[in-house]
Amino acid sequence: MTLEDPFYAQLPKVRTFANLTRGDRFAPLPQDWLVGCCDIVDSTGLLAQGHYKTVNMVGASSIAALMNAFDHAPFPFVFGGDGTSFALPPQFAEIARQELAKLRAWVAQEFAVELRAALLPVAEVRRAGRDVRVARFAASEHLDYAMFEGGGLAWLEEQMKAGRFEIAPADPVQSPDLTGLSCRWNSVPAVHGQILSLLVLPHPDASAEEFDALVTEILSEVAGSERAGHPLPETGPDMQFPPPGLSVEARLSRRNTPAIFRTVSLFFQSAFAALMFLRKRPTGGFDPTHYRNTITANADFRKFDDGLKMTLDCSDETRMALEALLIQAQAKRIARYGLHAQDEALVTCIVPSPMQDDHMHFVDGASGGYARAAQMLKAANQT
Repeated sequence: MTLEDPFYAQLPKVRTFANLTRGDRFAPLPQDWLVGCCDIVDSTGLLAQGHYKTVNMVGASSIAALMNAFDHAPFPFVFGGDGTSFALPPQFAEIARQELAKLRAWVAQEFAVELRAALLPVAEVRRAGRDVRVARFAASEHLDYAMFEGGGLAWLEEQMKAGRFEIAPADPVQSPDLTGLSCRWNSVPAVHGQILSLLVLPHPDASAEEFDALVTEILSEVAGSERAGHPLPETGPDMQFPPPGLSVEARLSRRNTPAIFRTVSLFFQSAFAALMFLRKRPTGGFDPTHYRNTITANADFRKFDDGLKMTLDCSDETRMALEALLIQAQAKRIARYGLHAQDEALVTCIVPSPMQDDHMHFVDGASGGYARAAQMLKAANQT
């Protein structure tokens, strides 16, 4: 297996988020690539029961499983709160099918949660009249995230929910390797009034130029907020002991180890980590202050995933200004939108190594976030 596919590795990195509204920043995926997606069935019901961390951890689990299966070779993916979308070169296809089959069965056994998964060649997406184009956004000097446009991933998700292109769960159940997936940080309270989860999708009747102009207006409005609405403090989130996501992490990462042993092991690991972060002094080459600062720098709080998705710390005035823009855009059939306000943000992490600066931190609203915003968008489309 080629560890690094030249197509994705050679894409230039866009270093200013607003520049992603320029269409030339996105490159079409090669015809022989595949696209896939996963999502939780009835995530709304789980959120109503207060299982916010479980939804985000299971939602991000496919990223961790594929990363580990590919030996950390880079591939484009995007986190959506209760699921993920991704693209793969053809040499990764069979491994991806095996890992996603294992993940579906494992999640069902451990959490009684149904995780859907689908995989399809890009050529099939294009035959359906959609496309998949990708860009790389450099969130920091240490890490970049994939951005998608073209409508192909959204179409595949719709097809998956209709029961097409499904990857069946493995039988017998096998445990995937979810090393690095964690949720040990406290929820982050809003500073400016609220954490706003925002989804903005192009209307089928809109031109790319009209939608890009709307996104530019939205980003301009957000830019007027302190730190452009970044939901995490510059010094990173806080950690309490024991961490609130410990039991979820233990269940997802225990593999063939009995749950009690994995929980105890994570308990002591978390105790040691909490002590280091409390002392704020470098230990054995690990600098806790630098690590927390890097969390904020690497945070995935804004993205393009066949539309604009953002998690913002914003004031009532900013929210009202954004809603006014979106109501007008919806009336003009330029965009459809959903939003959800809450008091805190939630961080879900994938940390290949705490000694390196490429650790990933996915930010969502702490009481449903993107999934709740998607629920609003769906309800609006049905009226």
